[in-house]
Amino acid sequence: MIKRTPWLERIDLAWQKASVVWLSGVRRIGKTTLARQISDSEVLNCDLPSTHRRLEDPERFLASFEGETVVFDEIHQLPDPSRLLKIAADEHPQLKVLAAGSSTLAATLKFKDSLTGRKRNIHLPPVTYGELPAFGVRNLEKRLLHGEKVPGTALQI
Repeated sequence: MIKRTPWLERIDLAWQKASVVWLSGVRRIGKTTLARQISDSEVLNCDLPSTHRRLEDPERFLASFEGETVVFDEIHQLPDPSRLLKIAADEHPQLKVLAAGSSTLAATLKFKDSLTGRKRNIHLPPVTYGELPAFGVRNLEKRLLHGEKVPGTALQI
């Protein structure tokens, strides 16, 4: 796993301005991998029925949460994700929340509240130019013209 430190730093900076950070990006871009790199956080996969049950009462869940950082991965799979984030921001501002999910229109339509002023947005691109060496790309022209798989990763640039 390649640590994408500049993105972790961006998330930390965003948390200094708001307790909720929305991490978006296209499918298979690395949102979950990045979210799992956040130290001392609990990552909840919102694709799972067990997570849905755990979050049925957002007030109870947030009041009983003992950590200081929670990640809601695939948050758009919840019935009302904006309600959960709004309660977290308003009632538990000390809690750092990362909400990760697809940037597709279907995911966007599930949000009934824009959470204006309560969250910061970070859009994760595939790989920035500065990150290429970490992914084993030393010759960009060769990589673009010949399209080889990056050794040691599942990433194809």
